[in-house]
Amino acid sequence: MIIVYTPDGGEREEYDARTLKVSEASIAQRTIDQKWEEIKSGLLRDDIDAMRVIVWLLKKRTQPALRFSEVDPGVEEMRALFDRQETDNYITNAVASVMGMPDVTPEDIAHALRELPDVCADREYAEQLIAEKTTAPKAPDPGPVQATESETAGGNPTPTSSTPEPSTSDSSPTS
Repeated sequence: MIIVYTPDGGEREEYDARTLKVSEASIAQRTIDQKWEEIKSGLLRDDIDAMRVIVWLLKKRTQPALRFSEVDPGVEEMRALFDRQETDNYITNAVASVMGMPDVTPEDIAHALRELPDVCADREYAEQLIAEKTTAPKAPDPGPVQATESETAGGNPTPTSSTPEPSTSDSSPTS
């Protein structure tokens, strides 16, 4: 998950929760009194404590003296978004779960996923991936029609037959 923190009047900052080390995750657990799995699932629900502790720990890497109490964003200043891997996993799993259902078209799947890019850190990537995964495959070009053995064996050569036709050229050895 990517935590997007946009302080009032400030520039957008992004923090990748996947980059936390185990020691940092342990500190996060003790700081907000939640297990790591609860923190991760809290990110999916935009839990403000989960987002805040991630932002604090990742900021602490460059500001070691930063205290948790000093990271106090407004409740609307943080948002958790899917990173590229999570976006890919979500779309791939969604498409795979309904592919092959006779009453579900690729257009239906694209329609169902239409709001997903709103919760992805890389919106364009999500839109592109949805388009790729929900485009109906084109039927392969069958190529030139070949005569079957039974057609050519019966003495009925077709235009695509592999048997030679008698030459009508004056320079032909059979003329």
